Amino acid sequence: MTPLMQEPAAPASLDLSRKALRRMLRNQRRALSPRQQREASRRLCRRLRGLHEVQRARRVALYLPNDGEIDPTPLIQWLERRGARVFLPVLKPLSRNHLWFVRYHSGTPMVTNRFGIPEPQIRHGAHRARRLPAWALDLILLPLVGFDDAGQRMGMGGGFYDRTLAFTRRAGPRPCLIGVAHDVQRVPRLPVAPWDVPLDAIASDLRVLRP
Repeated sequence: MTPLMQEPAAPASLDLSRKALRRMLRNQRRALSPRQQREASRRLCRRLRGLHEVQRARRVALYLPNDGEIDPTPLIQWLERRGARVFLPVLKPLSRNHLWFVRYHSGTPMVTNRFGIPEPQIRHGAHRARRLPAWALDLILLPLVGFDDAGQRMGMGGGFYDRTLAFTRRAGPRPCLIGVAHDVQRVPRLPVAPWDVPLDAIASDLRVLRP
């Protein structure tokens, strides 16, 4: 990673508070029962279907849930019926903490990445037509560890989305960014890091926030 892509060092107090809060919020979402997870997913997808940003999007990236994350995948069939194409994030080879977005459908061959998360298999010579740069997408649904009433977000801490989406701070084509989470992951106020990429909206099973 070049010096220009490095995140600035966070103050020790900020780093510690974010780690402790991240651990607490991950434990809260893991504690949800399978039934609570299913009901939250259903409510989330109903809210997303009502958003004009989702209704008009034709190239949509979402994710496969892991570690108790709220599940956006029931949205896939609805998107495909509307003529949208669905993409999943893939860890970019030979590039630290960056993502590709690769076309996904029910027959897509999958592999498990180094974090144990399924992602589309990238076959040499056949992957370019199936992948898009982030700027070419209409909409990205990002998984959140936490969010607050001001629309601030907290991710898993690896910086994958922040590095991949850093370009959205500049002028030019960009996707709409909507963070999604269980409402139990909402807190009054989050400690904000300078590299956190701002979102256009946050959706949970109970509410939609627009920063």
